[in-house]
Amino acid sequence: QVQLVESGGGLVQAGGSLRLSCAASGRTFSNNGLGWFRQAPGKEREFVAGITWSGGSTNYADYAKGRFTISRDNAKHTVYLQMNSLTPEDTAVYYCAAGGTYYGRSTLGYNYWGQGTQVTVSS
Repeated sequence: QVQLVESGGGLVQAGGSLRLSCAASGRTFSNNGLGWFRQAPGKEREFVAGITWSGGSTNYADYAKGRFTISRDNAKHTVYLQMNSLTPEDTAVYYCAAGGTYYGRSTLGYNYWGQGTQVTVSS
């Protein structure tokens, strides 16, 4: 079992930045690929970014490239999502997820999910 707790969400104006954190506990964290997803009201959960256990490889949704950065600190059992140049379209609940070594785009590749943190971007 892996427990994931997100934090760092909030209200920000368009053009602003937020850094989300996901703290992991439970069984071995360092071997897991990790992903960030988001879900806006009335929409399906969508992939944002993923990272390998070593942090050496990352994967981004097209809308996140150049604006968002995923990183991890295995010593702290924490994964981060730095979000810059936010727009109202980024408003959603953001979730982190862990599974085996998978760090791709499908929700089916992840076994563990956090409860989410709300990000609201005002225009």
